[in-house]
Amino acid sequence: MANSTLKKVALYTLGAFSGVILSLSVQSYAAEKDSQSSLPVQSIRTMAEVYGQIKANYYQDKTDEDLLEGAMKGMVAGLDPHSEFMTKKDYTDLKESTSGEFGGLGMEIGAEDSFVKVIAPIEDTPAERAGVKSGDFIAKIDGVSTRGMTVHEAVKKMRGKPGTSITLTLSRKDVNKPITVKITRAIIKVKSVRYKLLEPGYGYVRISQFQERTVTALNDALKTLHKQNSGALKGLIIDLRDDPGGLLNGAVGVSAAFLKEGQPVVSTKGRDGKEGLKLSSVKKDYMIGMGQDPLAGVPAEMKHIPITILINSGSASASEIVAGALQDHKRAVVVGTQSFGKGSVQTVLPLSNGGAVKLTTALYYTPNDRSIQAQGIVPDVEVKDKKRLFESREADLAGHIGNPSGGTEVNGNIFEPDEASSSPGAKDEKEEKEDLSSRREPNPAKDDQLRKALELVKSPAQWQKSLGLAAKKPAPKKENKEDKE
Repeated sequence: MANSTLKKVALYTLGAFSGVILSLSVQSYAAEKDSQSSLPVQSIRTMAEVYGQIKANYYQDKTDEDLLEGAMKGMVAGLDPHSEFMTKKDYTDLKESTSGEFGGLGMEIGAEDSFVKVIAPIEDTPAERAGVKSGDFIAKIDGVSTRGMTVHEAVKKMRGKPGTSITLTLSRKDVNKPITVKITRAIIKVKSVRYKLLEPGYGYVRISQFQERTVTALNDALKTLHKQNSGALKGLIIDLRDDPGGLLNGAVGVSAAFLKEGQPVVSTKGRDGKEGLKLSSVKKDYMIGMGQDPLAGVPAEMKHIPITILINSGSASASEIVAGALQDHKRAVVVGTQSFGKGSVQTVLPLSNGGAVKLTTALYYTPNDRSIQAQGIVPDVEVKDKKRLFESREADLAGHIGNPSGGTEVNGNIFEPDEASSSPGAKDEKEEKEDLSSRREPNPAKDDQLRKALELVKSPAQWQKSLGLAAKKPAPKKENKEDKE
């Protein structure tokens, strides 16, 4: 008993002593700064007291490393849904995921209301084949609740040796009961660009994610489509639906393929609206780390033929940069439904211990100085997807950053199923396979959004008339509460 008491006293003393030393150090540092930038001495002293109480009274003996790592994770996670503290292993996983080949299930995830949420499954991966959909909540991973679990903790649990299985319990807002899926892990080799000639003269390019080789792969696709038409390509459809984004220079490069040289693509503004990056359709802005120009020899007609871009609520980040840039320059008509609304820039800052911190350092703006944060890109021509019964957007995420321009935030939605279609959750295996097939093999006859996009590029007069239509639409009238009552 005496030893236990002495241990407690010693630990209390350690906590108090640490607090005093830390406070003195902070006060000394703060004295060198002006009054406006002084550090919060009392808050740091309180943090040291909490540390001392945990060391003295918590039922388990936690290492200093665990406590401090937890404090750093909490400090960063409390900023916004996209900022994260990463351990050395987390940082390694992040670098693998942007290289285009990694082990796992194949989906982009985020956090909402203390649960893990699917932003979008990546095309042609185990997650997509298992029926995981954009907007699904992952309630359990192998029977373990994800409540309070960070995104990186969830990633760690879902990644594993290829060939091994994992069971996910999903919650879907248009389905009354939990959905359980068993998925076999695999090496995820994401083919970010797919293409097809829909009919003579009209090409289709699907970008599922922006990676290191996306711009090169796009150029290859455009050259092939050009060759298949003997240089007579008349129109192009770029499909960015359910593309969760990726590398910024990839978005700049894709935009540059269709813009005149030197046209602005995206800019950023940081703290207090301070101007940051200004990226244009010039080589130096998209050739980061590349030995040669990935757009060398891009067919000349790509700078002037009619283009339509398909987006939906799963189109986020880099996808929105491309759609916004081509929309502002009146280079493409945007078709579909309003995009996700992730208009923030995350910078990965390496740390001395091998880890990193991913921080939201700025908001990005389209060439016309529009911020899409928590609002998204508004299509010029709205065409709803009758099969999509639930939409999720940035504005749904707890702690999200508001739009700096003060516009109305756009949340997700739940739609009633079409009377002619089957009820939610009642699709049989054949229908699920047909849905997957239609996403990989574009078919305007079965896809209303694609059909409309094709109609527009085939009618230059209608395409021209639709350019910039979203900007001309009147802002939605705010509901008058008194009138409603």
